[in-house]
Amino acid sequence: MSFSIFQIVSFTIYTALAALSVFTVSVAIYKVAQFTRMGVGQRKSAEKILDDWLSGKVDNAVQAASKRNSVLARVLQAAFSGVRARPSDLTYAEELSRQTALIELARMSDRMRSLDMVVQAAPMLGLLGTVIGMIDAFSVLSQTDGAVDPTQLASGIYVALSTTAAGLAIALIAFFVATWFESRIDRERNMMEALMSASIHGRVDPNVKTG
Repeated sequence: MSFSIFQIVSFTIYTALAALSVFTVSVAIYKVAQFTRMGVGQRKSAEKILDDWLSGKVDNAVQAASKRNSVLARVLQAAFSGVRARPSDLTYAEELSRQTALIELARMSDRMRSLDMVVQAAPMLGLLGTVIGMIDAFSVLSQTDGAVDPTQLASGIYVALSTTAAGLAIALIAFFVATWFESRIDRERNMMEALMSASIHGRVDPNVKTG
């Protein structure tokens, strides 16, 4: 059984789309496991550590932060270490906590570009499949004299429609997955900044009017 060049290319596109879908699922599982292992999103425990620190329970706060069981705890530990090492130089604590936050953010952002790649590549592969399918269909028309048997066009049209649908579906799933992870990273970044500032300079009371 011989295969035309269009069938070979179509099979290659289907294989690439299947690989992208498996890759997306693999990255999503990896990121969930990574966030769990890193302790992303443990805001309440970090707030408790900060409350102890600001209320004078320094030893309790330092001991809890030293466990380093979450992203925010590690950032707080860096801030506490800086303040205790150089209490008269708060810029030192700011720099230590900032460096720790950058390291944590870099780890959380690992492989996020891969999901962006899938969002861009999947529709393009689907579009390529559409073009190949339409070329296949028109090649059948060009080689047929008189009435055209619809079954001869079915293969090309099927490739044209199915690859587009598959590419868009994969891109949408990757987009929603990437957006969810990015929102988690953004929330963690905002919490880092708030906790770093509060641990070094104190917490602002939102009920106090200024000006």
